[in-house]
Amino acid sequence: MGELQDIIKKLSSPMFPLETGVEPKLARLDNVRAVVFDVYGTMLISGSGDIGTSQCMDTEDAMLTSFQETGLQIKEGSIGLAARFYNHLKSAWNERKAEDIEFPEVEIRGVWKQFLNSLLSENLLYGNFSPAIIENLAICYECRVNPVWPMPGIHETLLHLRNLGMVLAIVSNAQFYTPLVLKTFKEEESLGHFFDPSFCVWSYKEREAKPSVRLFAKLGKKLREKQITPKEILYVGNDLFNDILPAKEAGFRTVLFAGDKRSLRMRDNNPKCRGVIPDLVISDLNQLRDCL
Repeated sequence: MGELQDIIKKLSSPMFPLETGVEPKLARLDNVRAVVFDVYGTMLISGSGDIGTSQCMDTEDAMLTSFQETGLQIKEGSIGLAARFYNHLKSAWNERKAEDIEFPEVEIRGVWKQFLNSLLSENLLYGNFSPAIIENLAICYECRVNPVWPMPGIHETLLHLRNLGMVLAIVSNAQFYTPLVLKTFKEEESLGHFFDPSFCVWSYKEREAKPSVRLFAKLGKKLREKQITPKEILYVGNDLFNDILPAKEAGFRTVLFAGDKRSLRMRDNNPKCRGVIPDLVISDLNQLRDCL
């Protein structure tokens, strides 16, 4: 296990999903050849509910502790570092938005670099930093503001689907550390080992985020190379707007995972989600195994 995964493992501890009270809608689905998963809130319990939502939390202590553990020295008495970081994040997002990207995504290492350079220019940070330090800092901070843990039943479900001969894939809002997280948690094998990287579409690489249909269409094009059509693809996600709507628009069949109150997004007040009905609703990942 590498240094970055060691940090993830050290800062992670077991969590359990919170019941949603949503009634499952189960049925037998035939002619499914590929199953595609979201990550945060679906395969992983997410302490903040999803990646990219940590600005809603009190993050100053997490920021200061992450600097200390990474060996970066901040000027004594510095305050508001988490808010400053979020402003850089928002600025980077707005720059992408200005390029006519409807649902922009940032590369978080670039945001951290800009943030640290701004602290250096104001003499609030002492010493230099390297790309490796940026990655360490980003992971230390993320693990504190958005702790994650494998969703119950995910290993057994992936193993069952693989044994059925299903192609397993991912479309997810993510950052560079997301694939590392999936490889960190091990039972008999890590979550990451179930997925061929060529069938993983990550928002940070595309610089575009869900609910962009383009992410789903890109995976659909790759799966066509294996003679798998969109109607033979099943997408599993926890958000009606970010997951179910664009997956359906790409021609996929869909499963709403309603297994954790932290991350379930029904989007009742979003007019775009009116009439959007997933093929299945599951409250436990093990239920998926009974439908395929």
